[in-house]
Amino acid sequence: MEPKENEQRRPRRERPKKEFIPLAKANHEQTAQTPPGEGAAGGEKKRRKSGGLRRRWVVNTVAATFAIVAIAVAAFSLAMYSYYTSTIQANLESRVQTAAGMFQNYTESSYLYAARQFINQFEEKGRIEVQFLSSTGWVRMSSLMDISGGEPGTADIARAIADKRLSSWEGKEPSTGDHIMAASAPIVYDGTVVGVVRMVTSLRLLDAHIVKMVAGVTLLGVVIIVIMGAYTSYSIRSILEPVSRVTETAKRIATGSYGVQLEKRSEDEMGELVDAINDMSVKIDQAERTQSEFISSVSHELRTPLTAINGWAETLYNGEVRDAEDVKKGMGIIVSEARRLTNMVEELLEFSRIETGRFNLSVEPIDIQAELEDAVYTYREFFRRKGLELHYEGVEEELPLISGDPERLRQVFCNLLDNADKHGGSGGQIDVSLRVEGDFVVIRVRDYGPGVPEEELPYIKYKFYKGSSKARGSGIGLAVCEEIVTCHNGTLEVGNAEGGGCVVTLRLPMRED
Repeated sequence: MEPKENEQRRPRRERPKKEFIPLAKANHEQTAQTPPGEGAAGGEKKRRKSGGLRRRWVVNTVAATFAIVAIAVAAFSLAMYSYYTSTIQANLESRVQTAAGMFQNYTESSYLYAARQFINQFEEKGRIEVQFLSSTGWVRMSSLMDISGGEPGTADIARAIADKRLSSWEGKEPSTGDHIMAASAPIVYDGTVVGVVRMVTSLRLLDAHIVKMVAGVTLLGVVIIVIMGAYTSYSIRSILEPVSRVTETAKRIATGSYGVQLEKRSEDEMGELVDAINDMSVKIDQAERTQSEFISSVSHELRTPLTAINGWAETLYNGEVRDAEDVKKGMGIIVSEARRLTNMVEELLEFSRIETGRFNLSVEPIDIQAELEDAVYTYREFFRRKGLELHYEGVEEELPLISGDPERLRQVFCNLLDNADKHGGSGGQIDVSLRVEGDFVVIRVRDYGPGVPEEELPYIKYKFYKGSSKARGSGIGLAVCEEIVTCHNGTLEVGNAEGGGCVVTLRLPMRED
């Protein structure tokens, strides 16, 4: 469809009172970089020995394993000791209680004969000593000798006599120092304690058995610790070796080897890290090249107008040109080149404000169609003198006011028209259209030039990127435009149009979300 030419601009509606709303966004925060080797922390890192992480990992793992094994061995030893001693104690208490019950009808002077018979018939005399004591705690008879004397003086005897109930005790035999367990039960006749039956067994064999068990479990724990240490060392090596490769590559990148790539050997987290490092390397390399190209381009862009200004200024100053037309022509060139320098500096300052987070919008309700038509009207005559046709197609209905900064949006429109002239003016025609699509106002600027190479499209809005274009400029115009549009909650897309040429699509919301 052939665009409709609107010769008359739409009358501008009166704007409500302006309201200033800061919309600065620090999208690109500056990060302070400390030069290598400066500061105490940097020096400490340089002095750090290689392999420190591996040693710490192995030591920490082995220490944790040792603690767990030690706790397990201690718990196992205590459980086994408690189990065996409680079993022996229950056995002694059962036997001594039964024995005491057999002598309940005997007086202190009459139970000794029956006691001798009990000792003779006791089958475990070799393992358990049976004692019969007086009511005062003296040994009157023992399975180890016919006549015994002495007073053991252990707590189980005293409790059995005093409380008239069964009592147990574990400890060292006062006379021999042997580790024993004893159980004592009172012989009660007519409510009076007439004697005590006591059974004693040595715990020496139990202690030796427990020591052997603890030694076996400890040996098993040592084996586990050694295996865990070896496994940890192998595991950390398999992790740290790739990390070391990444570290070395990062150091190479830091020293200027931009674009170097790591070999990806796995698909796990380390593989993701390698991908991130490779991507960072490529982007740093690209940024470095772009920055170098930008410096070269800006230097050239600044030198060209300065050369023209200096040349004509010297010529006019020296009086070499006296013809009025030539003087006017020279002054015109000086003004034109100075304006171009001013625009370039303003563009750089604008970009600097974006980079440092000092970019603000002065938002107010605006007539977006009127603002666009102002830009079209301004450029139409300028393009006509260059032999370039500018066609505009708007909408018939009146659009609602939208929130925006009119100065910034006009800057975007002018930049897009200027780009269409510089990069696509060879096509002889530029089309500008305004449409309403859903909740968005959509503005398209199309030229009929050679378009943008497909491989350059993803980078066309990057700062300082100029690609293969030979047109003059700093390469940051589209980056500034996108920042302005993004601050308006809109989008800016650049692509190639069907039939040739480039088309830039700008979408702005008609109402706030």
